[in-house]
Amino acid sequence: MTAVRLFLFVVLSTLLGACGRAPGEQGSADFTSSLSGDVRPWTHENFDAADDKFTFAVFSDLTGGERDRIFEIAIAQLNLLRPELIMNVGDLIEGDSKDEAGLAAEWNSFDERAKRARAPVFYAGGNHDLTGEMLRKVWESRNGPRYYHFVYKNALFLVFDTEDNTPERMQEILELRNEAIAIYKHEGPEAFAKTEYASLPERSAGTIGPEQSAYFRDVIAANSDVRWTFLFLHKPAWQKEGEATFSAIEAVLADRPYTVFTGHVQAFGYEERNGRDYIRLATTGGEQFPKAGRSADHVTLVTVDEGGVDIANLLMSGILDKSGRVPLDGEAVCFEQSACGD
Repeated sequence: MTAVRLFLFVVLSTLLGACGRAPGEQGSADFTSSLSGDVRPWTHENFDAADDKFTFAVFSDLTGGERDRIFEIAIAQLNLLRPELIMNVGDLIEGDSKDEAGLAAEWNSFDERAKRARAPVFYAGGNHDLTGEMLRKVWESRNGPRYYHFVYKNALFLVFDTEDNTPERMQEILELRNEAIAIYKHEGPEAFAKTEYASLPERSAGTIGPEQSAYFRDVIAANSDVRWTFLFLHKPAWQKEGEATFSAIEAVLADRPYTVFTGHVQAFGYEERNGRDYIRLATTGGEQFPKAGRSADHVTLVTVDEGGVDIANLLMSGILDKSGRVPLDGEAVCFEQSACGD
């Protein structure tokens, strides 16, 4: 293309781009109006529609005694909200089957429901999903690695395994956990609280092994130019006494913006740590514990653009379809047991 032709092309493109807007009017090329002048019945024409903006969703624990229909309704609601992708913080199956066939049936149930989502669902593992060699084996055969990362629209997503204990320690935890669960089912939560498992540091705090820590530090270093980093852990990995592997990850994140999402407690919590948001999600179908905090079924929407991140937690009881009702005839479902009078 000659210089003259290039000049004419640029001029013509500029004129065509201005069509549909009054002389001197600023705003989006996607917007046209018959009105002109300075007095108009709207505030401005700077539409919140940047090319770099995207929204993803996060859901929380299903387990500890999954409550019927909640997760199915959550997927239907997410399909109304239209996030581009869906994350979670683990505990996707109960994980209490005694053999691989039983675990396969549990995963088949979850997978079938998750696949109803319009957006892709990225899996994270929790203690119900990954405690013990059999659970790990089934996870890896169906889902691949227990921890991983990806980049979407220049945002870095880090998905952790917080059950990253040695095989020997994991077997100890599994045996104590099985004993404690049996006590819980027959004697209740007060008896469970007195078990050896309930007082283990791994009961409440996650474990990140040295190999996993090195993996994520390398990933972070290799993606130094991303605009935001998101971390998804089932258990908080910074609360165990003497913990160093997750602190090393926080250290390499220190000079960049990031947000951490966790679950496990099944009650909502928020803290600011290192000047960043650390958000503990409640439930999306799991057993609720209102004494631990706000325990209600919800989903989280995260919107990202070059200006930063906005986070909205949406109670499932308030996400209604076009008819003004909870999807899947969910009007009679209790999404926050402490408020249902049961």
